[in-house]
Amino acid sequence: MKNIKRISFVVIVFSMVLSCKQASETKNANDENKEVIAKQEVVDVKISQEALDKMIANPPNGMLWIPAGSFMQGAVPQDQMAMKHEKPQHPVTVDGFFMDIHEVTNAEFAKFVKETGYVTIAEREIDWEEMKKQLPEGTPKPHDSIMQPGSLLFKKSKSSLANLYDFSQWWRWSIGVNWRHPSGPESNIEGKESYPVVHVSFQDAQAYCKWAGKRLPTEAEWEYAARGNKNGTTYLWGDDRSHLSKMVNSWEGEFPVSNTLEDGFERTAPVKTYPPNGFGLYDMAGNVWEYTSDWYNVNYYKDLAAGNKSAINPQGPEKPYNPSNPYLEEKVIKGGSFLCSDSYCASYRISSRMGTSLDSSAEHIGFRTVATPKMLVK
Repeated sequence: MKNIKRISFVVIVFSMVLSCKQASETKNANDENKEVIAKQEVVDVKISQEALDKMIANPPNGMLWIPAGSFMQGAVPQDQMAMKHEKPQHPVTVDGFFMDIHEVTNAEFAKFVKETGYVTIAEREIDWEEMKKQLPEGTPKPHDSIMQPGSLLFKKSKSSLANLYDFSQWWRWSIGVNWRHPSGPESNIEGKESYPVVHVSFQDAQAYCKWAGKRLPTEAEWEYAARGNKNGTTYLWGDDRSHLSKMVNSWEGEFPVSNTLEDGFERTAPVKTYPPNGFGLYDMAGNVWEYTSDWYNVNYYKDLAAGNKSAINPQGPEKPYNPSNPYLEEKVIKGGSFLCSDSYCASYRISSRMGTSLDSSAEHIGFRTVATPKMLVK
């Protein structure tokens, strides 16, 4: 996206229509997440060991206790698929926290919407006057046919693709697609109550967290939890790629042309379909990408490693930075999705990370929540 005026149709939608629909809300959503974490630091809530033990023995419904610990964040030396922004490894220590056993489901999100009347970004009308304030001067208005509520939907290619860096070849802007209609405007979530909710933005996830009294995990918390006490491995289960289809919902076959369905699903799968990791968490690899609270900055790992000491409860970089998307402020997503394959991104690796804008949504992104003991004290 070096020249925003000449990029393809889908990239225009992805980087402009989605990322600038609600500029003021983007700032508010990010500020809210900082406030939630900051309040944990300053509120003088004392929890006795006895009270903590009771919490751990009786965790909030649908959550597990992740004990405090230290680990090496980032790509392991033997990971041949690791990308530059996953390096170098650096020591991190995190306090204990509760985490959702699985990704937030359609049923859980529906309950939130029913109780609050919340309308997701993908369901809202697009305001061009507001949008153009956030774009480079002179950016042309997209055609009215795409200036309507919707989200990004995956489409297969009919033939092999030489350039897998051009994601407009397998994404299409689909009007009427949202969390209620995840596969097309005529689709619905009936019978898919246990599937992860998708087509939700970072802002939507933040709104859910506020309602639930929880928050999104930091990138460090997420990666520590994903490892499940298996330090030094490429995947959740170890380093043997041959176990992939039994452990993860990913793309098996030639991406994005044919999927062999070796893992049982072509798109998303119900939560808890595959075995849990060492902590008892499900789908920490594949199925859908998951939001974290950290800004995406390609230099962050290098900066952390330069400190030559363990980062304690890191909250991510102060500012986002991605030279590939200079006009976007992005958050880190983790875990990969049903679209990940060896020939494309292989992001079912634990260290995998990508950036996505705060108010964009797509078919392969969802989330799960965390809570600290202090957050749960009434």
